[in-house]
Amino acid sequence: MFKTVLFPVDRSRESREAADLVANIVKTYNSRLILLSVVEKTPGGEDSPEGGLMSSEEEVAKILQGAQMLFSQQNIEAEIIEREGIPSFTICDVADDIGANLIVMGCRGLGLTEEKAAESVTNKVINLAPCPVLVVP
Repeated sequence: MFKTVLFPVDRSRESREAADLVANIVKTYNSRLILLSVVEKTPGGEDSPEGGLMSSEEEVAKILQGAQMLFSQQNIEAEIIEREGIPSFTICDVADDIGANLIVMGCRGLGLTEEKAAESVTNKVINLAPCPVLVVP
């Protein structure tokens, strides 16, 4: 059912909590697991103005290696992909490129007021994804 699972990871608590569910799905369906992290760029192609963790290629590489090690400890082989761009669009592009059957994401729940809900990465992925999206609160 879920031959290829895409798991976008970052440093959030929600991403770490979603990892347990991802491991369960991958083991249950004997899925191929792809870990993705995105070096954030603004729409104009410049570095993220906040200078946050996800704007550093080195930090993104560390996050991916840590996640890969976490899954390896559970005897799950995970491939890693690092991309640069706007996270929501990049996640959907990668899902399409790899033929993902499922995207599993943690949801921070930040800024999910009525005005800002449409701006969240999770909401954009839900609306643009080429496959089902499982959101872990």
